[in-house]
Amino acid sequence: MGQMHTPPESGGSSLPLKGMRKMIAAKMSESLHTAAQLTHHAECELTALQARRARLKASGSQASLQDLLLHAIVQTLGEHPALNATLQDNLITRHAAVHLGLAIPLPDDLLVAPALFDAERLDPDGLAEARRALTDKALAGKLSVKELTGATVTVSNLGLSRVHYFTPILNVPQVAIVGIGGIQQRLQRGADGSLVECDFLGLSLTFDHRAVNGGPAAAFLDALCERIEGGGEAGS
Repeated sequence: MGQMHTPPESGGSSLPLKGMRKMIAAKMSESLHTAAQLTHHAECELTALQARRARLKASGSQASLQDLLLHAIVQTLGEHPALNATLQDNLITRHAAVHLGLAIPLPDDLLVAPALFDAERLDPDGLAEARRALTDKALAGKLSVKELTGATVTVSNLGLSRVHYFTPILNVPQVAIVGIGGIQQRLQRGADGSLVECDFLGLSLTFDHRAVNGGPAAAFLDALCERIEGGGEAGS
């Protein structure tokens, strides 16, 4: 008896997996098949960071809340160098500079994660300017091979969605990727006993368990949350 073929649904469509989409698919498959990936999730309160953002804005700063989050991530990576690393040919390389990969969506559901080089040298305003320039370059299709392949750690931001936590896939050979989730507003009891509305941010950290164990990964995420809850400064 011959094989039965199900006709396509009326009004449906088929899209060939080719070009850049095929390259992205191959990279994602390689990542999941070659790295021992595990994801930690955490939550932090944004009150202090939002207050700092308001103060900076009042002084003329162009740094957004996203830029302050990126700056906090870069600072925390400096204290946890095991996460700013690559694993290739059975060699773990911990990088002195933070070449921050920024996941940037492109038209037609494409995605790139170019490197913002030497992010540890930038203050929030410098980071904001470099991020905007890199995003414009990505959208214009003018990224260099060095930018596309030079990141040492990546950040993926779904902060404008309702997704609070997710499991970002590693951009191998990097050993870590930080996922910024959406913000949830909840009531919390203040120091005086009153109820106040506070914003809480979901954070996700996927790491390569071959290079980093669960404890150090959790310590990085704890330190990042403490820094954010301290307004972007080091936690107490």
